[in-house]
Amino acid sequence: MSPENGPSEPSLYFSDHFGVHRKIVEQYGAFDISLVADLPLFVDPFLLFASAKPEYRKLHDGIIDYLRFLRARATTGDVDPALRKALYSFQEVKQNWFGFTRGGNRGVGLGAKFASSLHANLHSIFGNFGNERITKASHLEKLCLIDAGVGRDRISDFTTRLILDFLCKFTERFTLDHVPPELRREFSVPRVAFNYEVQAWVPKRFTLPIFQGDFLLLTPADLLTKDET
Repeated sequence: MSPENGPSEPSLYFSDHFGVHRKIVEQYGAFDISLVADLPLFVDPFLLFASAKPEYRKLHDGIIDYLRFLRARATTGDVDPALRKALYSFQEVKQNWFGFTRGGNRGVGLGAKFASSLHANLHSIFGNFGNERITKASHLEKLCLIDAGVGRDRISDFTTRLILDFLCKFTERFTLDHVPPELRREFSVPRVAFNYEVQAWVPKRFTLPIFQGDFLLLTPADLLTKDET
């Protein structure tokens, strides 16, 4: 067994590969991900919004705060292309192994098209975002309106990116308690949290499971919805 990669042939599930009983993963509240291909599951922001857990509602509020920040920047005029890329474009968080990719876990992420559409529509669709009078709160699902290509997978990608700090901490707690030392490592995770003082995404370090040279992320099962293709 390789200390970094585990068995030479990857097991089907996280629990198999790391020698943790599936019930332990489930009791922790995490979904036992497949390590063979992405699953058609998505992080649903409405489950954050409607949750009885204050921690989840706080995560949704944090996402809304970031969109408010982007809207405030958009109202000052055109944003420099480099800054727009830094604030609006995100690589897919492929380490959670969710989405539409088959035979792996590499997706397309939220690139230039998403960034341009979001920036352009912050003036119109999101004109009163955070200050709605009809609904009781702001909803991230409005993002579906900005472009025909923004569907459940893109919303999930965006949500995952903006709660990445939470997911890393969620996974780290499980890792330290249940994953053998030879199958985990400290990683510097880029763009894991937004610093509003310097207006930039910053990295943080976490001890996470290692698989094929990269880290893995666990996701709470109660944040996931299934695609009914």
